[in-house]
Amino acid sequence: MGMMSEFKEFVAKGNVMDLAVGVIIGAAFGKIVTSLVEDVITPALLTPALKAAQLENIEQLKTDGGILYGKFLGAVIGFIVIAFVIFLLVKGVNSMRKKQEAAPAAPPAPSNEEKLLMEIRDALKNR
Repeated sequence: MGMMSEFKEFVAKGNVMDLAVGVIIGAAFGKIVTSLVEDVITPALLTPALKAAQLENIEQLKTDGGILYGKFLGAVIGFIVIAFVIFLLVKGVNSMRKKQEAAPAAPPAPSNEEKLLMEIRDALKNR
C-alpha cells in the first residue's frame, strides 16, 4: 500500500497535472498548426509554383536523382509557421506580465523613525 499512496501523492502534485494539461493542449495545438501549414499556407503560397511545375502537392517535388526536396520544403515552411506562432504567444504572455508588473504598488508603510517624527510634529502643533 505504501507504493500506491506515494504514487497518488506524486500524481496529485500540481506540476504533474500541469504537465499533463500542457502535453494535451500542445498536441491539439500541433494539429491546428499542421493543418494551417498544410491546408492553408502551403497551397496559398505555392499554388502558382506548383501549377508551373505541373504538380499537385509540394511533396512531389524531386530532383532527377530522386531526392524529394519538396518534403523538406514543406517541413521548413511548417517550422517557420510554428516558430512564428510560438513567438507571438510568448510576446503576448510577456506583454501581459509587463502590464501586471507595471501596476502601481501601494506606498510603503512609514518607518519607526517617521512615525516618531510625525508624533513629535503633531505634539508640537497641539501646543
